[in-house]
Amino acid sequence: MNIAILSRGPGLYSTQSLLIAGQKRNHRMFLIDYSDCSLVMERNRPMVYYKEEPIDYLDAIIPRVGASGTFHGASVIQQFEMMGVYSILSSEPLLRARNKLRSFQMMSRSGIRLPRTAFGSYTERPDFLLESVGGAPVVIKVLSGTHGMGVILAESRKTAESIIEAFQKLKEQILLQEYIREARGEDIRALVVGDEVVASMKRKAPPGEFRANLHRGASSSPIKLTSTEINTAKEACRLLGLKVAGVDMLQSHRGPLLIELNPSPGLEGIEETTKIDVAGKIIELIETEASKRLSR
Repeated sequence: MNIAILSRGPGLYSTQSLLIAGQKRNHRMFLIDYSDCSLVMERNRPMVYYKEEPIDYLDAIIPRVGASGTFHGASVIQQFEMMGVYSILSSEPLLRARNKLRSFQMMSRSGIRLPRTAFGSYTERPDFLLESVGGAPVVIKVLSGTHGMGVILAESRKTAESIIEAFQKLKEQILLQEYIREARGEDIRALVVGDEVVASMKRKAPPGEFRANLHRGASSSPIKLTSTEINTAKEACRLLGLKVAGVDMLQSHRGPLLIELNPSPGLEGIEETTKIDVAGKIIELIETEASKRLSR
């Protein structure tokens, strides 16, 4: 098959891992910067151009869309889908997953356990928002943040109210979440491909830090998930329509609590930690799904 990786970082580990995995399986692999794609629409003939050249030779695409490129990336994905190209990540699931508030609403309604979470208007009283999640300490998240950026732990009520007021003045949309003390700066990442969890790891924040992001110096180790953790990860992906995702959870006294869902997860940390060829499993899923489409 002709498979393109849509990525703005051709040298990134995840992009290269997918490229190599596809080549090992005898596919023709292409790297396309989706930010350089133009979309032309006319009756019954949608077309994608890359650097002014038409792209009409692809069977499948693997979008690697960063948070800042969500709108343009989703538009390019949809155009390819209109052309009959299979995408491992569809445009609507990408938009749903990137809208943290909307995705939390959907998961809460469907019974997936989350830390108690609040979202308010710019004029909402900070003390009301704080009390709605159980008071301080509290985790404050900017809706547009990724990789732990825009995530703050306010340990006292006074600090929390000051931070909330500052974000309100800036008209920055935020979520407040209860602080899960028993997690002790640890979380778990489940990597879902298709309808199974193919790899999982535990991440531990470095001393003095509560965010267990590998970008911020966290350590990681393989972990065997419980059936409840596996089902939570799979159900979250099914609910949002994601075929591939990184699902982050906290281990609490109430069971696993979902804190993040990444529709374009990095592969470096989990492949190096677990020694599992996650990129290869993504290519295998594309082979299976694309062959089903061709047989129809």
